Amino acid sequence: MSPAQGPTPELLTDPYESFMHHHLQYYGYFRDEEQAVENSSPVRQLPRPQSSDSLLAREALQESGGSDLESLQDNGKKLICSLMLEAALLKSKQLLFSHLEGPGVRRLREPRGLFAVPISQGPLQAPRWPVECEVIEEQIQHIEWVPPEPEPFYQPTGNEPVPLIVGQAKGTVVYRIRPAAKGSYFTCSRVGGAQGPIMSRAVSLEGPEDITLLFESRFESGNLQKAVRVGPYEYELTLRTDLYTSKHTQWFYFQVRNTRSDVTYRFSIVNLMKPKSLYSMGMKPLLYSERDAQEHGVGWRREGSNIRYFRCSSEEGQALYCLTWTARFPHDHDTCYFAHFYPYTFSDLQRYLLALTSDPVRSQYCKLRVLCSSLAGNTVYLLTITSPSRNPAAMAAKRAVVLSARVHPGETNGSWVMRGFLDFILSDSPDAQLLRELFIFKVVPMLNPDGVIVGNYRCSLAGRDLNRNYQTILKESFPCIWHTRSMIQRVLEEREVLLYCDFHGHSRKNNVFMYGCNNKSSPAQRLHERVFPLMLSKNAPDKFSFHSCKFKVQKSKEGTGRIVMWRMGIPNSYTMESTFSGSTLGRKSDSHFTSEDLKSLGYHVCDTLLDFCDPDRSKFLQCLSELQDLLQQQIHGKLQELGHEQDSAGAWSDLSLSDMESSTSGSNSSQSDGLPAHLNVTEKVPQKKKKKKKKKRLRTRKERNELRQKYSSHQGLAGQDKAPVTGERRSGSPSCRTRQPVSTAALCPEDSSGKQGRTLETGLVSDLPRRQPNAGQEEVPGPGTKWSWPTLRGRKAACVCAGSSMAHSASTAGASPCRSVWWGPEQPPVTLLLSRNLFPRPQLPAQPAALEPHKLKRSRSQHLLPPTRVTWSLRDFQPLCTKPERSESPPRPQRGAGWAPRSASAAH
Repeated sequence: MSPAQGPTPELLTDPYESFMHHHLQYYGYFRDEEQAVENSSPVRQLPRPQSSDSLLAREALQESGGSDLESLQDNGKKLICSLMLEAALLKSKQLLFSHLEGPGVRRLREPRGLFAVPISQGPLQAPRWPVECEVIEEQIQHIEWVPPEPEPFYQPTGNEPVPLIVGQAKGTVVYRIRPAAKGSYFTCSRVGGAQGPIMSRAVSLEGPEDITLLFESRFESGNLQKAVRVGPYEYELTLRTDLYTSKHTQWFYFQVRNTRSDVTYRFSIVNLMKPKSLYSMGMKPLLYSERDAQEHGVGWRREGSNIRYFRCSSEEGQALYCLTWTARFPHDHDTCYFAHFYPYTFSDLQRYLLALTSDPVRSQYCKLRVLCSSLAGNTVYLLTITSPSRNPAAMAAKRAVVLSARVHPGETNGSWVMRGFLDFILSDSPDAQLLRELFIFKVVPMLNPDGVIVGNYRCSLAGRDLNRNYQTILKESFPCIWHTRSMIQRVLEEREVLLYCDFHGHSRKNNVFMYGCNNKSSPAQRLHERVFPLMLSKNAPDKFSFHSCKFKVQKSKEGTGRIVMWRMGIPNSYTMESTFSGSTLGRKSDSHFTSEDLKSLGYHVCDTLLDFCDPDRSKFLQCLSELQDLLQQQIHGKLQELGHEQDSAGAWSDLSLSDMESSTSGSNSSQSDGLPAHLNVTEKVPQKKKKKKKKKRLRTRKERNELRQKYSSHQGLAGQDKAPVTGERRSGSPSCRTRQPVSTAALCPEDSSGKQGRTLETGLVSDLPRRQPNAGQEEVPGPGTKWSWPTLRGRKAACVCAGSSMAHSASTAGASPCRSVWWGPEQPPVTLLLSRNLFPRPQLPAQPAALEPHKLKRSRSQHLLPPTRVTWSLRDFQPLCTKPERSESPPRPQRGAGWAPRSASAAH
């Protein structure tokens, strides 16, 4: 047996095939002559040996006497090796049949993951679709074009016609795709979607004179469920909801063929779900003509008139809204497209990344990696952008910036802003070079490729909004979000993350703005989270609106990327919202945004990042000063709305930053929160819808204080007009244990001279101290203490009975009642104002004769109602002991001093 021959040069052309050759050679498949090696090539077709010929040769050999027995044994070994190699190849899942090289030609599949990252020598990764989706073979691609003139908003006249929605009962269905079964969930995916032939269109043209429009949406990012012809040139359209959900119809993108240029068509989308839309504010749909693109280089443009957005019907308790518009096509027999906004597909992203990796200059400081695979197996890419550092210490000193986009697949605005950012940061601009030297950029350009491919507006194939699940632990159900959060956690362990920003689109507000998070934990960092958006508004004054920015942290948004990253330790955590419509600011006022306008925002983000980190802090301090002035104006305006004066005491403490702004007004994703669809398939039993009770608004602390003060003053004036009635007390404090007549000679406030008369019969009964935190003992004033009465009128005061173990405190703001009461032998009845707040006080010395306590009825709502007025006669209270001798009043103890009983001569 000859030694094993080396592989031919033909086998070494493919690294993977060379590896398989050495692998099989190691296991004994290549130990014979060179012909066996050639026959074992996985690229060539292996000839099947004929076993009958081998048997005939053996019989002839036996008849001849076995002279060539050794050669027959060698041929048998070759046969065994060929059979073993063929069996190994046929059992391998890496074997493919190449129809391009010829029928039956087998070759090895490339290992999984080699072409996940686009390379110049390899093809793009084909999108993987759920097996329920039908996909046409036509590849849709559009050119980029910027209109030479601004595209103005549509100006509503109020006389736009409202079409009558008739549905397919009185119309003809011209297009329909198979909807996903109700209650279904994602199971598996494949390239090309559903197996077998796809369903043909609902109608076909009867001849060249047939004017019926032909619709199609079974391509990447397309969305159109059904089209019904209700007139010669009028069509009602139904959008497909997000896959495996029954909600979120906003994004549309479909193809129209067999057009006519001399007529006006009306299109009506009849199942939109948002009550407010930018179409009511002048937004126009987008139109693309293939003939214009080929002949004139014209791409997407705004078209449409008679635009109206209105409520049309309701279905299963869900209100539905209709968007109607009219349009004229530029050419006859043209292929056109309508879209909600400029499309940006998964294939568009791969083509862009392929251009980056093919560029020898940009690829030096841009490393493309695979972050993870989505639920359907599509690749989630991660870009790391930075300049090479001179040493590891310089690399470790760099701070990080994390950017992401397209967590909501229908918000293509985010991809265009990300495209502009990448174009600038990878350019040879001096500012871009400086940014690469200062920072490490972690960029996830498309967080939800599955939703982008199938044409969803908000959800992934799990049937849930990914931007509400950043706290998830379900790695298999939300892989894109889970791996993104883990990547950011790893970065935070290595270095500081200066900024996190997620690019989104907004369907109800114009301009560009941000959502952030108020910094409440560190007073030194107060308002610092608002500096970056304010700087961005100064750098892009005709696009970015700072007054539309919100910084409120809502409980319903706890699962968003912005709040989760903020709680992980990134103080500058934002969501950038770009409108689907246009700008109302500066020179671009009342005009639509183009794709170039959104790409310019990516440049402005880079420019603002340099200003934000400038060692010269003059810009930062100027913005901080402006924010403080702006906040003061907002607080003054809020106080005027509440009916308070601007210099009201306690106004600043009663109003927080969150009170200054409304909610972030994002889309309601409550129907898409919770477990993924495949874990939440049980149907809920329909229950009768209960009428929601209107939630009672709780009063603020300021309002409660004013209410107590107003009520106290009112009762004080009313008590002077009423004649006192002497009688038994019907209700009293539980701590009152004596029923002896007392004197009220000391109830009168001090006179203008500051002196007040005292008699031998007078004595101090009790004190009403204010509660102090962490105070070991309460303050007890002594006799002769001077009291002010700033808020109470007349002779009414808050008091408690002697020997009480609990005291009713009137220490709320705006009410400062007397702290001690002197009693006399003959006293008229007194109206007592008892506060609702009860605080413990030191125990008085044991009384010689303690009677049963009198319970005072209290309201259930102790903190919201005004004090209760209780009237009884002071003659019912007996003095503590015999009349004490008149003596000098002891000095008032200092605050914090211990409470101690007086001497026997003073107490008795």
